[in-house]
Amino acid sequence: MSHSSHTPAPVLISLTSFGAAEVGRHGQLWFARLSVEAGADGVEVRGELLRDAARELPELAAWSQGTDRIRVYSSPDPLWLPNGELHTAALAEGLARAQTLRAPRLKMAIGDFAAQGTQEAARDFAALAGRLDGSGVELLIENDQTVRAGTLDALQRFFALADQSHLHLPMTFDMGNWHYQGECPLLAARAFGARVAYVHAKGVQRLPAKWVAVPLLESAAPWRSVLRSLPTGVPRAIEYPLAGDDLLAVTRQEIQCLRDATAQCIAHP
Repeated sequence: MSHSSHTPAPVLISLTSFGAAEVGRHGQLWFARLSVEAGADGVEVRGELLRDAARELPELAAWSQGTDRIRVYSSPDPLWLPNGELHTAALAEGLARAQTLRAPRLKMAIGDFAAQGTQEAARDFAALAGRLDGSGVELLIENDQTVRAGTLDALQRFFALADQSHLHLPMTFDMGNWHYQGECPLLAARAFGARVAYVHAKGVQRLPAKWVAVPLLESAAPWRSVLRSLPTGVPRAIEYPLAGDDLLAVTRQEIQCLRDATAQCIAHP
């Protein structure tokens, strides 16, 4: 457990939090501005919510120029295709978009990496390292909601083979996604904590047919214990629904909740 840094961890907002319909109506720039006005240290821009990337990405870049407001670009595409091949086109697009935004980090899930044998994996990791080298962008691997890219076994195998290839890939730890595959987030935090560089903070509740993301204080999961098990100095992003008549006030309140929870983790490890 890392408690080396006592400077407050940055609190970000993943722009999916405002809902696809609302973001579609107003655009990500509108919500990025609201996030910063509400006190967020920055935002995560989402590829799947771009309506017109050629226009929106430069607008977002211009808004954040000279600041570090845009911390992460999230690609909706997997790193490996269903046939087991490295998705080089998606990787190239993700890196290019992160560079346009001047976002230091690109977030992706591994997709169908499990189709890889050890030799193919080594070849792909070499190719991946070549693409990342000199890009100025760090690739973060996220646990998604699938068996192939969101379970302990799948990700432990992936990271072990990457490490063997001398490619150290840090992780985006999504606190809520583990539940979708019946995994324990606390076990996952212990397994991957050392490589976690970014946290998606979300609560979860179980509806009859599925899990849903909810604010931390409404969570049915042991979110405080999970936060305590993760490095305290890394950015944490809100990634659960933010909605209400006074959206600015709601957003401000949730940012404060996450800051307070993080401060408690540092004070009472």
